[in-house]
Amino acid sequence: MFFSSPPWDLPVYWALDLETGGLDARQDPIISVGMVPIRAGVIQLGEAFSTLVRPEAGRPIKPESVRAHQLLAGDLRKSPPLRAVLLEVDRRLEGGVLLVHNQGIDLPFLKDGHARCGLPWKKPRVVDTVDLIVRAATRRRLFRPGGEEMPSLNLGEARRVHGLPDYQAHDALTDAVSTAELFLVLRHVIGAKRLRDLR
Repeated sequence: MFFSSPPWDLPVYWALDLETGGLDARQDPIISVGMVPIRAGVIQLGEAFSTLVRPEAGRPIKPESVRAHQLLAGDLRKSPPLRAVLLEVDRRLEGGVLLVHNQGIDLPFLKDGHARCGLPWKKPRVVDTVDLIVRAATRRRLFRPGGEEMPSLNLGEARRVHGLPDYQAHDALTDAVSTAELFLVLRHVIGAKRLRDLR
């Protein structure tokens, strides 16, 4: 029996990106969050949410991560604490779909952050543009077999492959917008008609 699934453009997708103080969710802080919604297949820039996050005590920012996003602990001192930011993230995600580029990075930070702040992780539906890149490449191989390498999973490189412009990387809101744009192109490429076709 097939479970019903809404048309792909019925749910609200919240493209989300995190900047972090390292790559280990168990010890590194979330230091910036960017989110932008897609409603009825249209990116709504006017509803974007972006904030820096004050790191928790005992979670320093690693030097190699500073080289990527250029954020220092002093830049974040007056920013809201993680709990307040996660409540804003959850409020936006209520009933929607979380859209990320590489859930293997963002989800552990979100889950760990919720646990540390005593907040329930509500297990939103997730669509990952990395999965869609792989599916689009598989589809291309079906129609044009032979010779194609595994596609790059890097956000900027994947955008270039699909004819999207370069944006400055490692800004949470810019990367969220980049993810939203790439999602709309990949949705078209794989011919997804329902939400289940994207997961």
